[in-house]
Amino acid sequence: MMTFDKPEFEETPVATGKPVSRLNQWPCQIKLLPTVAPFYDGAKLLIAADCTAYAYANMHEEFMKGKITLIGCPKLDMVDYTDKLTEIISNNDIKSVTILRMEVPCCGGLQRAAEQALKNSGKFIPWQVVTIARDGQILD
Repeated sequence: MMTFDKPEFEETPVATGKPVSRLNQWPCQIKLLPTVAPFYDGAKLLIAADCTAYAYANMHEEFMKGKITLIGCPKLDMVDYTDKLTEIISNNDIKSVTILRMEVPCCGGLQRAAEQALKNSGKFIPWQVVTIARDGQILD
């Protein structure tokens, strides 16, 4: 069952010291996400390549915490996400965008789609690109 309510972000890990999930909405796959939903209201978006969650060990705490996470892989999904991302950014009150990609060439499609969507939206929204190496290190 999909929930489209605005999330309440947990700010601290549970007292047990065990890692907690920072996924704040469902679904998270770009192809499945609605273009308008309450969880986008005032959101910081994380647009992440699927592989980043496996390559970067502290993904939840360093990138997902406090953000709405959108994931995808243009190579596997065989789709250009530009139109969908443009609708999401244009039709909602988005505060910032972080694009998280791998160093591999196929992730260029995700970055280009997100950058073009930001341009297409006509909004001035702070954004950044972070690249993860195959060994899990942040490159930039």
